[in-house]
Amino acid sequence: MVLYRLPIMIFTLSLVYIFIAPEEPYSLKLFLKILPMIAIILYAFRITPKEKRLVHKFLLIGLVISCIGDVLIQWELIGLTVFFLAQLFYSIGLFSMANFTKLRMLTYIPILLYTCLFGTSLIIELQDQHDAALIFPVVAYILIISITLCAAISTGNKTAMLGAFLFVISHSFLVWSLFIGSAEDMKAIIMLSYYAAQFFIAVSLHSIVERKRRIIW
Repeated sequence: MVLYRLPIMIFTLSLVYIFIAPEEPYSLKLFLKILPMIAIILYAFRITPKEKRLVHKFLLIGLVISCIGDVLIQWELIGLTVFFLAQLFYSIGLFSMANFTKLRMLTYIPILLYTCLFGTSLIIELQDQHDAALIFPVVAYILIISITLCAAISTGNKTAMLGAFLFVISHSFLVWSLFIGSAEDMKAIIMLSYYAAQFFIAVSLHSIVERKRRIIW
């Protein structure tokens, strides 16, 4: 059995950033923003098995890249590109543990429908705003988070699936707020679901490969 208290710290740091962090100075706000991710990464390394498989390595790399994306998202397209790379690592790592069944593959259908509907809405809005140049990167990002969810489902790992599902929620709101609406109006929803998504991806590192030991929260 493994006992860790870092989840409590992660939860507390997340709430501090979302509800308490001041807007100025920006450097302090940014520091408070990445603290939960640093704690999540530390937690991920602590619970990852010593004998790492490709899935462990790729998920850990994805977590680190996501932390970099948190810093760079102030430059919208650059940050989105970094997050795309993180999701790509998540997808490849998760697909390496895929066990395709008919039921799991059927769940891809509503994900595909959501991707098409949300992607179409984004395209229409961006065209209305005369931002056609943003269509490809934005739609590509929606596609990759959907692929990550499909990859997570294909593993059958519940925590990975939950993390990937929360990514779809968080980053759908993020993309909409960055390029269509107001980010501040959606900050709490975006960041709560985002930190939770990263946390559950980190937790999945312990169980993505079947083990006898379990985590006690």
